Amino acid sequence: MTLLFRPLELAGATARNRLWVSPMCQYSAVDGVPNDWHHVHLAQFATGGAGVVIAEASAVTPEGRITPHDAGLWNDAQRDAWAPIVAAIHARGALAGVQLAHAGRKASTHRPWDDARGSVAPAEGDWTTMAPSAIAFDGYAPPVAMTDGDIDALVDAFAQAARRADEAGFDLLEVHAAHGYLLHQFLSPLSNERTDAYGGSLENRARLLLRVVAAVREAAPSRVIAVRFSATDWADGGWGVEETATVAAWVGERGASVIDISTGGLVAHQRITTGPGYQVPFAATVRERTGLLVTAVGEILDGAQAETILQDGLADAVMVGRGWLRDPHFALRAADELGDAEAAALWPPQYLRARRR
Repeated sequence: MTLLFRPLELAGATARNRLWVSPMCQYSAVDGVPNDWHHVHLAQFATGGAGVVIAEASAVTPEGRITPHDAGLWNDAQRDAWAPIVAAIHARGALAGVQLAHAGRKASTHRPWDDARGSVAPAEGDWTTMAPSAIAFDGYAPPVAMTDGDIDALVDAFAQAARRADEAGFDLLEVHAAHGYLLHQFLSPLSNERTDAYGGSLENRARLLLRVVAAVREAAPSRVIAVRFSATDWADGGWGVEETATVAAWVGERGASVIDISTGGLVAHQRITTGPGYQVPFAATVRERTGLLVTAVGEILDGAQAETILQDGLADAVMVGRGWLRDPHFALRAADELGDAEAAALWPPQYLRARRR
């Protein structure tokens, strides 16, 4: 058996392999409630052999949505709509995850395919955004700086969303602290100019994330807790991989057992040279420094590349996004291409005739 298709023991669950579906926003919910689109979108990846299928960034409050069309987990109707989707993923052999998120100053915006860009207009249902400091993201409406009361309410919102995710049956809960969204905004000195207990030193800038992880752990004690970081802002004076490794170890002490490493998203003027596996070295650094399970993401294009990442000890599992969109049977194809006879058991019997051809 290839390493890619070897099961991975998590804290309280076992992933059948190490080829996972990265959370990908669909901007297709109504009032935060997922629907048939989400059901088909996510269940197909489990049929296609994924080890873990992680649902998109789901807002913990209405104001935490990136767009008015985001999914959420701030009420029980959303929880109840997620439950059959989770059951469908489980029925096809994969673990189900969900990303708990708040967009902060990058909330209340248009969908990527809309004609308009930036913040939505009042007539389109906008809302006032919040952030650690009243610093706008380039081209977006300015946010208000959060008060201590806002921060306490946010921690509780993450806890309540985690409880609902637990009740819906999700196996893995990922706290979104990457891509320039609210928790990342607190971590980076480029967006956090606070002078209180949540700004200044690394310990202070990480304080909110640590509170959130501890609250999520308490609300869902039997679930796997992951944290997604942007390992670098790709900007002078910004957040970097050394700070990421330090804070990753801290969230591990508070109950997170999986660290999901991406990069970027905080500022709009980065100049990033991309290419196959361009973010993998950051994952390798965090894995080496923390000893936690680490996933890598970013232009992982096929099974051979993913297998090499694991064989080289750079990550414990790989996350793929666009590859799954292009081929919802990404894992089944990878098993064939790698010649892994044992992994062929992932193929549904309905597909075996087509596979033999």
